[in-house]
This record gives sequence, C-alpha cells and structure tokens, in this order.
Amino acid sequence: MGGKSKNVFKLSLIVLLSLSFTLAGCGGNNSNNGKDAAKNDGANATQAAANTDGKVGPFDISVFIGEAGQPPTPDNKIFKKIKDETGANFNFEYLAGDINQKLGVMIAGQDYPDMMTGNTKLTAAGAYIPLEDLIEKYAPNLKAHYADYWNMMKDPNDGHIYILPNYGVYNGEVKSSWYSGPAFWIQKAVLKEFGYPKVKTLDEYVDLIAKYKEKYPKIDGSPTVGFEILNYDWKNWGLLNAPQHLIGHPNDGGVVVTDGVAEIFADKDYAKKYYQKLNEMNQQGLIDKETFVQNYDQYMAKLSSGTVLGMFDQHWNFSAAEDSLTTQGKIERTYVGLPLVYDASTKDYYRDLAVLNLNNGLGISINAKDPVKIIKLLETLISEDWQKTFSWGIEGEDYIVNDGRFMKTQEQRDNAADPTWQMANKAKTLFGYLPKLEGSYSDGNSTDASAQPEEYAASVKPYDKEVLAAYGFNSYVDFFSKPPANPVYYPAWSIDLVEGSDAKIANTKLNELSTKYLPKAILADPGKFDSIWSDYVGDIKKANVKAYEDKINEQIKWRIDTWSK
Repeated sequence: MGGKSKNVFKLSLIVLLSLSFTLAGCGGNNSNNGKDAAKNDGANATQAAANTDGKVGPFDISVFIGEAGQPPTPDNKIFKKIKDETGANFNFEYLAGDINQKLGVMIAGQDYPDMMTGNTKLTAAGAYIPLEDLIEKYAPNLKAHYADYWNMMKDPNDGHIYILPNYGVYNGEVKSSWYSGPAFWIQKAVLKEFGYPKVKTLDEYVDLIAKYKEKYPKIDGSPTVGFEILNYDWKNWGLLNAPQHLIGHPNDGGVVVTDGVAEIFADKDYAKKYYQKLNEMNQQGLIDKETFVQNYDQYMAKLSSGTVLGMFDQHWNFSAAEDSLTTQGKIERTYVGLPLVYDASTKDYYRDLAVLNLNNGLGISINAKDPVKIIKLLETLISEDWQKTFSWGIEGEDYIVNDGRFMKTQEQRDNAADPTWQMANKAKTLFGYLPKLEGSYSDGNSTDASAQPEEYAASVKPYDKEVLAAYGFNSYVDFFSKPPANPVYYPAWSIDLVEGSDAKIANTKLNELSTKYLPKAILADPGKFDSIWSDYVGDIKKANVKAYEDKINEQIKWRIDTWSK
C-alpha cells in the first residue's frame, strides 16, 4: 500500500502509510449485532457523561496498536500530563507476530479493547462503532477538524464513519522540509565518496552502490550490505511497489492508473525489468542474504547499524533507524531519498500532495465501556494546546519561545532524536494514530518542529549542509519533483475491497503469488529467471484479476462522482 508518508508518520510519518497489493480503505461493517451493542453502550455512556459536567475522566482506555512497538516508560511525562489533566489512563497492546493471525483471533472471540488502530478486517467484522453521531453531539472541534473531509471518511458500503484518519487534514500554511514517502534510499556517505553525482536512473544507483561496496567491504568492522528489501507482513511494499515509480507513476498500491483506469502492474514487462535487475544485483553480492527471512525489527536493526547502503522504502517507516544513527553520531550513514526512474527522460512522481489517510487512525470498538468519554477525550486532545504538547513537548523543557516563534536548543534537538529519551518524554505512537493538526497553528508556528523554517535551518548539521550545498538544494525534499494536483480518486491503495468479495480474494491471491515467486526469481540463477517469471505470470492469469481491477475502477468512478461534490 501507500502509506504515510509523513503524511504517514511524519505526514510523517503517514505514517502513510504504501499495502502493496493489500489495499486498505474504509471497509463495510457486516455486524448488526455489533451496531446494536454499540448503540446500547453509547446510550449508557451518554447518561454517565451527563453526570460529569462534561469532564472526561478518570477512566482507563485499552488500545490495540496494529504494529510492533514498545510501551512508554511508567514515568512518561506526556502520559502523566494526560492522566493529571483529563483523568485518562492508557493501556497499550502492541502487535506481536502476524497481523492477520492476531486479527483472526480477536474477531473470532469478539475480544476487542476500547480502541483499535484502523483495519478493514476489523471494520468488516463489525468491530467498530459508528462515530458520526457521537462526534456531532459531543465533539464540535473534531467535527470542524474533519469538516472538509466528512464525506470522504464515510464507509462507501453503509455511509458510517468508523475510523478517524490520523494524517492528511491540513490547516494554515503547509511547510515541507522532510520527505516521508517512498524512494530509493542511499547513504549520504556513498554520495560524498563519489563527488555528489546526480543519480536519476536505477542503473546509476546500482552502479554507485556496487562501487562503494567494493571499495569498502566492511563498515565499522561489519560486512557492508549493498541493498535491503523489506518483505514482511503488510509492509511488503519494499518488494512490490517500486515498478510503478520507475515508470513515472505515483503510489497507487497494486495498480497503475492511467486516464482514470486502473490495471495491475505485477505481471507487466516493466515490473519484470525491475526484478531482473534485482536478480543481477544478487549475483553481484549486493543484496543481503537474509533479506527475505528477516522480520521488521531485524530489518530496522540492520539499518540502525549503519552497514546498509540502500533500500526501497517509505521514509516514515524507517525514520526510527535514522534517529538511532543520529544519536550514534553516524550522520554520514543516514539516507538521501532518490526518485529513480528507468530512463532519465521520465519525470519522477514519488512525492505527492497530502491525502487523507483513510482507515489509518483510531476507531472505538463495540466493547468500549464508555464511547462518550473517549470521544470527549479525543475532542480535548485535538485542541491546539494539546497538539503542541504532542508535537513540540513542554515549553521550557523541550522547546523555547522567542518572539512568539518556537525553537529548540541543541540539547533539546539531541533529546528529540534519541529513541530512549522519546520513551519517557513523548507519546509518539499514540500521537501517530490520533487525529492531528498539520500545517501550522493559529499563531503561525509549524505543527511539526522539523518543518519550522528557523528550526530546520538551525538543526541542519554541517554534514547535511555540505550534501545539500553540493546539489544546490535547501532541503532533502528538493531531490524530488514538485507534485501535481492529486487526482480526485487518489490514492487507489486506500480503496476497500470488502472482506470475502471476489476482488479481495483475488487481491490476496496476487499478494501470495508475489511473496512466493518474487524472492525465488531474485535469488535464482540468471538462466532460470525467465522460467520462474513465466510461471509467476501464468499463475497471475489464473487468479480473478478482472474482479480485482473492476472493483478498483468502480470505486475510482464512485470517488470521482462523490468526492467532486
């Protein structure tokens, strides 16, 4: 899929945000029993809330986060502030293992915490309650926040709102100095080594990595890894999504959309060209031998070691590894995103304008003990004061104010980049999934410290100044072409295929075939590549691709008709 880009964690992330073939969106809710239970719970909670004079807490909220992570420290100052001022105490459960297996167990047992991150499987299972009436009655600020996106948030199957998108709602002036989306990433040290060359094509990129690895077979005593491929769980876009960008298309997940018509690209010749190149890279010893057997944590550990020269990924997805490298003082081992294409005459289309991160945020489950209190809490946390706390921290401790402008000292910048410090002083994961202000606050300060012009200029390290000056750029965003206006439907990856439908079954089959054949093709002897590719394409033809493409095209038309109003 596409994902967040920092429109995903920083859009950041957005998190997001590229499931390659697994398209995520606003799925249908098939559980009438769940809806009835939600109504009863809501009625009881409404009565309870009426007796609290509008106060939120005290109460506990259990939250399932659909990705691996670590709980904040017990003395985390932001969560302490939330509890002190609202009464809300959060208990988090993070994903351990396979997401589909975990969701299957949750759905089978109707075992849901109070809140859960968005997922179409949960929506289809009736695990979330509709939110529009609660928002209308108890959350005027949330309603105003989403006012321009209200119809987009509604499930196309039943018209309800189940998930509050976490990214893509912008306010005031939007400043961009941090790119969060997909790219072919390369260590800054590699670019410096060869005099900061302009790298436009995939061939140029591979040649550069090969030369550096040959010259430096070890980095800090460990073997140099030329190229990593993330092929784990729903984050398998590292394996699947690159071909569409290499021909000059944006991230639409598992399809390429031309003149409003979508078709899969997995079986196309331009996809074959990419995987044949990866096969060549493997023969050169550039691809990590463990790349197809490692999980996300192992992948991140390798990036954090500073030994990996390049990979295709979304920036928000590995930004924590860069934080680690920065804390270690290995700035030269952090990355530059390159918008590669096959042919230098092709205009790159990696960077896009912010889109609403549909089905990626938080929803309230049918088991929630007090939906009204939760909505009231979210209403409180969308206020500017709380948004500043989540993003910038505590004034005087985490940032300073000069003539109304937010800034950080060098010590505060170093703290903010330190993963250990973050666990005790930030609510990073929670904020990543909460509804949030993006762009600028009413006082003109940026909602993101990295995008604050003065702060960005002050925080650019000497090494980065050298890199940017060599290319004549002000920020790393400038490596990418400016994006055109988004098509109305965009992005196709957020379209819900509906659990159990022919389209969803076909999509799942395509994903399984890719996971089965592509690693085999990449790791094969060159003489066997064509045979494996032929088998792959043959099995794709046996899948019900038409049902998949028809559903995407039906929803593209629906979005154009509905979202254009």
